[in-house]
Amino acid sequence: MVENTTDGFVEMFKTVVYALLIALGVRTFAYEPFNIPSGSMIPTLLVGDYLFVSKFSYGYSRYSFPFGIVPFEGRIMESMPERGDVAVFRFPADTSVDYIKRIVGLPGDRIQVIQGVLNINGEPVERELIEGYEINAGTAASATVLQYMETLPNGRAHPVIETRGDIGTLDNTPLYVVPEGHFFAMGDNRDGSSDSRVMASVGFVPIENLIGRAEILFWSIDSDAWELSFSGFWKLPFAIRYGRLLNGID
Repeated sequence: MVENTTDGFVEMFKTVVYALLIALGVRTFAYEPFNIPSGSMIPTLLVGDYLFVSKFSYGYSRYSFPFGIVPFEGRIMESMPERGDVAVFRFPADTSVDYIKRIVGLPGDRIQVIQGVLNINGEPVERELIEGYEINAGTAASATVLQYMETLPNGRAHPVIETRGDIGTLDNTPLYVVPEGHFFAMGDNRDGSSDSRVMASVGFVPIENLIGRAEILFWSIDSDAWELSFSGFWKLPFAIRYGRLLNGID
């Protein structure tokens, strides 16, 4: 007994199409993978981290769909972010670029950074000095910098670092009032993040630009892994950050 070759190809093609449709549906409506290319969210996220972002957390906008191909305004099934969420959004100055930061300011909030301390609605956010953080570990450029545990007004706590102490260019800012329908986002690497404090580029983030909330790390590898692969692929397993795999993102 033999099987018709044409029928076999048709079935294989249908299987591939179904798989692609399922993957597209999951990516559009449930979870989308992203990777971290910069150090603006250190120590929470490192260069070489790969994470899943829940697309349903804040509802859906045109940017929830690949290439923004569904042209509608606003959001459907909208849910407001919580203060402290690590969120992926489209860069306001260029919506083809994805950004990831922590949401610290909600609509109507008054936000200001004074001598490195985040102030929300006139009150300084609690900031406790903890063990120093080593950046560029294992290299000639390694250094230990100040690390704080910051606790937002809703009780959400997360670490932040100050690579230049409290004298960086963004450690003293004007007072910002977050407009309706917008959010104020900051990186956890306070001296190494271009975020809502920089009005000329990022500024206030429109709710329409939100893509989703960062949920879980599914992969993490040292940023020099590609160089290691050329010098000896057997070194790659040692570049994987096993302790970060499947960690939740706070």
